Amino acid sequence: MIATIHPRELAGSVPAIASKSMAHRLIIAAALSSSSTHVVCNTTCDDIEATIRCLTALGARIEATGDGYEVHPVPKSIELGVLKAFQGATLDCGESGSTLRFMLPVACALGANASFTGAARLAERPLGPLVDELIAAGCDIAATGAFPMTAGGRLRPGVFKLPGTVSSQFISGLLLAFPVLPGACEIEVSGRIESRPYINLTLQALKMFGVDVAVERTTAPDGITELTRFRSTGRPYRSPGEVRVEGDWSNAAFWLCAGALGSEPIEVKGVSLTSAQGDRNVLAALSRFGARTRRTAESAIVQPDALHAFSMSAQDIPDLVPVIAAVAACCEGTTIIRDCARLRIKESDRLATTTSELRALGANVSIDRDSLVICGKPRLSGGVVEAHNDHRIAMMAAVAAVRCDDDVVIRGAQAVDKSYPTFFEHYRMLGGDVELSQD
Repeated sequence: MIATIHPRELAGSVPAIASKSMAHRLIIAAALSSSSTHVVCNTTCDDIEATIRCLTALGARIEATGDGYEVHPVPKSIELGVLKAFQGATLDCGESGSTLRFMLPVACALGANASFTGAARLAERPLGPLVDELIAAGCDIAATGAFPMTAGGRLRPGVFKLPGTVSSQFISGLLLAFPVLPGACEIEVSGRIESRPYINLTLQALKMFGVDVAVERTTAPDGITELTRFRSTGRPYRSPGEVRVEGDWSNAAFWLCAGALGSEPIEVKGVSLTSAQGDRNVLAALSRFGARTRRTAESAIVQPDALHAFSMSAQDIPDLVPVIAAVAACCEGTTIIRDCARLRIKESDRLATTTSELRALGANVSIDRDSLVICGKPRLSGGVVEAHNDHRIAMMAAVAAVRCDDDVVIRGAQAVDKSYPTFFEHYRMLGGDVELSQD
């Protein structure tokens, strides 16, 4: 699909979509729980549907309702009274890294002897440290780095060790699997943890289903290295009856950044200022740029003002980098976004694609090792960009169009379906002029 945007400033109010990150976690917990759970989730997307598809393959029954899903859990063995997944199931993860990294340890905990498939770059995204720990705990995993990938055996409870530099999804995946195992479990993480807010989101989801995880921070025997231990007591999931998926800050960030680039405020309704989502820090970043931000109990508003460059770390907010870079491209001065190494293993190499596609629109962007260096200018020229099958690159280009002189043409714009199928509908809701056509 091609999206042709005739540049206009955006303004007004738009509703937040459901948090994809929280939806994954709550639907998995519900499918592994003691009884049925109603999951209120006001929107869906390709990644959420991938997780639902995998859980269904394992034996859960998940029914769409008017406001979300009714989740009937994986059945219990009559003899043993424990969850028993369908054997030999094929789990199609689509393009969802979260689905693969969460469902792999869950399938191993259930002893499902499952086969995993996926699409696009998913097979290339790293799994090594997680797979090593699963194998050490009794699982047999073959063909990593390619599909189909098979996972046999059954995960044993115990102590799992990971470095903090790996994906936080490895830690979350193990935490989501622990309540299925017959005994206490622990994850020992050495060093500073990347993307820690996503682990906090997992802990929040677990608590909603009656699972408490003790978190202890200490120092390794060398007296220097930070150690974090996550201890789960072995308590199983207990359904609360109903849970609600909160609004998504990752996608709200695109509209809030558009508010900073225009001349009128933009409001996103339905986001929580007390959320564990790390991407709510978009408001702090926009404030540092000089935009005016306001908060209410259930919304966030950004008003434009003179924008000035500053330097920041992307360590805890990697998903914000493309759209923050679009704002920086129109600031006075030079912005440096550090700690961007993890962007290389996303749906695209986002360090490269953020740079190339903003340059295609006339921005002055370069890569310095694992940092982006962005020299701002008041206006961009516009042009043709490639989405590279990456939803955040497509949406970045659409937001950058607010400051472009000529049309912005986005090839592969259907990439937004991965997380935000109604993105262009909401773009129009804010006054945007976009034409969609087939390639």
